[in-house]
Amino acid sequence: MGEEIHENNGLQAIAEAANHFATSFLKVLVGDKSNNLIMSPLSVQVVLAMAAYGANGKTATQMRSALLLPDNDSLGQSGYRSLITLLNSAEGVELRLANKIFTASGFAVKSTYKELMTAKFLSSSQEVDFGDASTAAKIINTWCEEQTNNRIKDVITPNSICADTKLVLVNAVYFKGQWERKFDPSRTQDRPFYVDEKTTKHVPTMCIKHKFRMQALPELDASFIELPYQGGELSMIIILPNKIVNGLKTIEDNLHEVNLKERLQQISLRDVVVYLPKFKIECSLDLQNTLIKLGMTEMFTNGADFSGIAEFSLKVSKVVQKAFIEVNEEGTEAAAVTKMQITKRCGPREFEVNQPYYYAIYHRNTGISLFNGIVQQPN
Repeated sequence: MGEEIHENNGLQAIAEAANHFATSFLKVLVGDKSNNLIMSPLSVQVVLAMAAYGANGKTATQMRSALLLPDNDSLGQSGYRSLITLLNSAEGVELRLANKIFTASGFAVKSTYKELMTAKFLSSSQEVDFGDASTAAKIINTWCEEQTNNRIKDVITPNSICADTKLVLVNAVYFKGQWERKFDPSRTQDRPFYVDEKTTKHVPTMCIKHKFRMQALPELDASFIELPYQGGELSMIIILPNKIVNGLKTIEDNLHEVNLKERLQQISLRDVVVYLPKFKIECSLDLQNTLIKLGMTEMFTNGADFSGIAEFSLKVSKVVQKAFIEVNEEGTEAAAVTKMQITKRCGPREFEVNQPYYYAIYHRNTGISLFNGIVQQPN
């Protein structure tokens, strides 16, 4: 019983940490960007946590603070194990969250670190020869493809591997779900989408009338709706600003003030006509500047301390993510891989998504967003 309570508390602590990190990460990453965005802050948080538990000194302090890891290591680590296990057992959808450590041939990773990664992050490890950059890249990329149903390719390029590369940590997350209530393709038609106050384009827009949870979010000057996937464990959340000008920025700046899990528990289903454009987004993100802005500076310097991983001097040379999402009448497919290399207004019964908006793939039990992003214009 005590162990079960510990695991539940750990899961809750990591869920809260992941959510707070996700809102901070989105705010910094989006910045002045004006393109479509898909990312998995959870994937980033998991791979950085894997490294943080092998860090010491200032490096550990910065990473733990930015990632909001619990002070109690046992609590946090059991939380990650519970979260990974829970997500991988989701019913009605395809959902996989996988981790792997690639180490340089002959490079001795501490057995205590390997054991921790296996036990708490369900991570396997594999030795590769980083001296043969093209083969090493192919091995890592093949694993990423296998974990994401061949959606994510070429996460790592041979020229990003050098003789000094000692360790590559990879987290992959893949999701494919069908809507609990599918859109009828015969009702999909071109409708206007207001890209900004001056630009309108017609885009293929799906339509459905059904019972959904929908409510205004005054603190974001927006409204939101939840579209569930089969199995009932995951859903898509769409937050639609009331204003086109600066509407998305208001959401990004204030998203941390909204507890979606609580809000969803408080509202009931209602008949709504939903208009939602089909969209498909792919993104490649270099995250170093974003992570530095979040306070994780030391891990990229020669003063980095990852002595919990190995006796050698190690630093992070790269943190990148490739992500993909496609939303259509059947449902949604999304994938992300994070690699860390160490060396408008809507009426009461209508929700019309016809201007730039925020979206998230949401895990109802934990309140975690597996993926989130911005649609500036559907394509």
